[in-house]
Amino acid sequence: MKKLYVLSMVMFLTWGGLAKASDLATSDELLQLQHEWAHINYELADEQKESAFEALANKAHAWSEQHTDKVEPLIWEAIIKSTYAGAKGGLGALSLMEEARDLLLKAEKIDAKALNGSIYTSLGSFYYMTPGWPIGFGDDDKAEEYLKQAIEMAPDDMDANYFTGDYWLEEHKYKKAAEYLQKVIDLPNVVARPVYTKGRKAEASEKLAKAKKHIH
Repeated sequence: MKKLYVLSMVMFLTWGGLAKASDLATSDELLQLQHEWAHINYELADEQKESAFEALANKAHAWSEQHTDKVEPLIWEAIIKSTYAGAKGGLGALSLMEEARDLLLKAEKIDAKALNGSIYTSLGSFYYMTPGWPIGFGDDDKAEEYLKQAIEMAPDDMDANYFTGDYWLEEHKYKKAAEYLQKVIDLPNVVARPVYTKGRKAEASEKLAKAKKHIH
């Protein structure tokens, strides 16, 4: 049975490639949530993360409530709830993951291409990181399908490549995994989000080292 990963979700913006769904795509509120997410995920001690992510999830929900017709708040509320679930752990985290998934499915109906395809990247990661039936909704086939869509939509997106590489690592397809993880390392830094960039590339390097141990 799969464990529920600490979901290092983040999305995922390569700022030159944003879908222009609304002015929220480059808003100060969005960037602030991203910075707070990265700080909690990459700079706080593990024992501090659960309460910090809970507070940030509440903040993201309030932002969503202020912009009920916009897609970006839904995406980021889902992302933050998923990382809160990972920090929380246990069966209680599964209900948070279901809520996060449902937010993304709602966002998909508004604008599937928003934020550089992050809806598909997020859904793909949710489906392979979450335990399958009868405990959770995890489904590797759905994960692969969503991640394929994410890569097709945004082939140079840092997180689309990271989670695709991580998915193939979990599937023991080490050469495929290495290809995507190496690309994460080689991609240009996201200048507006230095903490995120450093953290994500460090994660990719760690995963790549694991993959290379199995490549002969």
